[in-house]
Amino acid sequence: MELLRPESAEAAAAALGNGSKALAGGTDLVPLLRDGIVRADTLVQICDVVPRGIDGKRTRGQTEVSPRAGVVIGAATTLAELEAHDRIPDALREACRLAASPQLRSMGTIGGNLLQATRCWYWRLRFPCYLHGGDRCQAKDGAHREHAIFGNERCASAHPSDVAAALLSLGATMRTTKRELAVADLYRLPTDDDRNVTALEPDELILDLTVPPADTSVYLKAMDRQRWAFPLVGVAAARVGSEIRIALAGVAPIPWILSSAAALDDATPLPGTAYKVEIARVLVRRALAVIGGPG
Repeated sequence: MELLRPESAEAAAAALGNGSKALAGGTDLVPLLRDGIVRADTLVQICDVVPRGIDGKRTRGQTEVSPRAGVVIGAATTLAELEAHDRIPDALREACRLAASPQLRSMGTIGGNLLQATRCWYWRLRFPCYLHGGDRCQAKDGAHREHAIFGNERCASAHPSDVAAALLSLGATMRTTKRELAVADLYRLPTDDDRNVTALEPDELILDLTVPPADTSVYLKAMDRQRWAFPLVGVAAARVGSEIRIALAGVAPIPWILSSAAALDDATPLPGTAYKVEIARVLVRRALAVIGGPG
């Protein structure tokens, strides 16, 4: 395996594809490589060329973060740095704090967190599941306690990112080496033609994110342990004036935007995941109470 250390984000993006993978904190990619789930001939080290910091602060040699409305976060900024920064909205700070252990938060980057792989054990044990190109989702007929209650027609995996849900509720946008887009548009449900759950191209890097100001926001999380576990259900809610935005983690193959609390009636749980709907109802009600939304 070859390790490349390019001198710019553009050079890093050009080195991607054709069997190469971008490496930042490595908290997700390295275990996937170790277990043979992901294969790569070349790793492209991007931490020195992708922006890091809040509001344009960066280390020497990094691409400058462009000033825009809201808080601008470099994609190489770690979760620990975001958790401790007083300009980060409450929902995002709490999502970062609850995402992982202190050791992982000090290494894991916000860009990498948005792109982390599913925790579905069928996928990780390399069953010929739908995401691996198979014709069915083994979770539907097997053990599926931690799986999806929305968007699970083809694949019942549950997206594990607390941070993504917080960013969706805050209406965040992102800049890549090719374009600007809403964080919500980064994600897509898998189809027969494309099993990926993100719209990022193989040679495209996330550079920074812009988080608009919110009047108030919150992130609540139910998990198997009191700390540092992936979400069974995560609920992010933000209020800007009279507008309320809600997003969920751990309930669909992608971070899920909830149009209203009543939209939980549209959930399609599997027999073993019906309990998640009830947890979501409670957490949404609590989150709305915190931000001053309707009960």
